[in-house]
Amino acid sequence: MTLLILADIDDFHWPHGGGQAELLLSCGDVADQLVLEAAQAYHCPRILAVKGNHDAAAAFASPIEDLHLRVVEHGGLRIGGLNGCWKYKSRGAFLYDQAEAHRLLADFPPVDILLTHNSPRGIHDREDGVHQGFDALTDYIHWAEPKLVIHGHQHQNRETQVGRTMVTGVYGHRLIRWS
Repeated sequence: MTLLILADIDDFHWPHGGGQAELLLSCGDVADQLVLEAAQAYHCPRILAVKGNHDAAAAFASPIEDLHLRVVEHGGLRIGGLNGCWKYKSRGAFLYDQAEAHRLLADFPPVDILLTHNSPRGIHDREDGVHQGFDALTDYIHWAEPKLVIHGHQHQNRETQVGRTMVTGVYGHRLIRWS
């Protein structure tokens, strides 16, 4: 399965051409219009997304599916999601402190792929007061062992193996072949 992954794109329209992907995953901080244009350019029949710290609280445009604290099946895979990032300022949508993130993930079931905006704590995060990862995501990786965690927010493209889990940070867009 080919996944088209988007994260933290400042453009309002898709400037990156086309191709073929079975699923588009948006990690947040991406305009809905750009997501829809990318899905059309890559002939993606399904779009799953979470919100980032710069996204509006409004619902996603159809047919984008909000994955926050939900689990869906696609191509034999269980895919779940978590909005938001570290609460680095007092106001704004989708900002959580560490305790809130733990509560959100406390009863979240194991999945094959976890789509998040923020990174797990200690994996791809930056110590700048804004780009701090969630301890709850790191804990989730250790007990649930998803095959793949995909995140944005950190503005870097990186992959790190953590036990059985591949943690993939995306900045901009990226195609991943996943089975």
